[in-house]
Amino acid sequence: MNFDFSHDQKVLRDQARKFLAEHASSARVRRILDTDAPYDTELWQGMGEMGWMSTAIPEAYGGAGFGCLELCVIAEELGRSLAPAPFSSTIYLAAEALLRAGSEAQKKRWLTRIAQGQAIGCFALAEGAHAATADNVTTRAAAGRISGVKVPVLDGDVADFAVVAARTGEGGLSLFLVDLAGSGVSRTPVSTVDPTRSHARIAFADAPAEPLGAAGGGWALVEHLLDRAAVLVAFEQVGGAQAALDMAREYALGRFAFGRQIASFQAVKHKLADMYVAVELARSNVYYGAWALSKDAPELPVAAAAARVAATEAYFHAAKENIQTHGGMGFTWEFDCHLHYRRAKLTGLQLGSARRWKDLLIARLEARAA
Repeated sequence: MNFDFSHDQKVLRDQARKFLAEHASSARVRRILDTDAPYDTELWQGMGEMGWMSTAIPEAYGGAGFGCLELCVIAEELGRSLAPAPFSSTIYLAAEALLRAGSEAQKKRWLTRIAQGQAIGCFALAEGAHAATADNVTTRAAAGRISGVKVPVLDGDVADFAVVAARTGEGGLSLFLVDLAGSGVSRTPVSTVDPTRSHARIAFADAPAEPLGAAGGGWALVEHLLDRAAVLVAFEQVGGAQAALDMAREYALGRFAFGRQIASFQAVKHKLADMYVAVELARSNVYYGAWALSKDAPELPVAAAAARVAATEAYFHAAKENIQTHGGMGFTWEFDCHLHYRRAKLTGLQLGSARRWKDLLIARLEARAA
């Protein structure tokens, strides 16, 4: 079975890399880090003009009608460049929720605007530091209104709408669509380890809400959305890990000590080799995840968990060893090593911790074996 991307998909990757090299350089990333801007609006507009937001949206709603594999290609390049834009929250989660469970009216209202780059979405699930489960969500919805607090919400401070998990009067968990410009919504920015990806605390006080999907079927839909998003975020992590490895390799080849390139020292060679092995193992897992995602295969839950675990560990390892390879300079603000370290820590928690995904992987493998 050939898991490699097609020629057209590789052309798309090259175009994305070229665009991001120009419009999402480390200088642009640092501009968001050093200011109060939540994201790079110029970059977001440019991504819209490139048609990236419309990639996996059907043509009936103004999209390009491509598949998930093209989205995986773009995701890897976004991770490589550390693009400070609300792409993952809008496309991997909010748009996917609409595609999977939205009514025709909801799709026409929001997917068309997303495809044109005119709307930002977010996915409001977490309610604090603990992992969200089907049993511990406390946000309530009744009679078309929703009340509760969600924190942290990725891009919640800049989103136009939110997909919110809430409990109904019958006790079941359901998803709801909330226009964040409406009444009963208050938002407060939340600080994280990586300010280039903004987060917020969103408080709902009898905010108008539309049901999204079948009543009581929210948690099954949440798990499916997280599995699909896990593969795409894993591609971002592999892209970031590869960039950290390339950065470490370039520095080791150009830095001399005792009249020799430090890349010739055995200890540095071992670091680079370990980074390479971790990245390639993660890449094999995320490619398998991409296949399962594109086919919506029964193997997706296992493939997504494996991709998530491998990519999370590879990115953190590569980001950490990149700093070590740079030595004392790697810890300084002037070098870009910390940018990948920040993003590695953030993406490692974005959809739940590595421990949660390891537990899921074990449970799903045991269930499949049984």
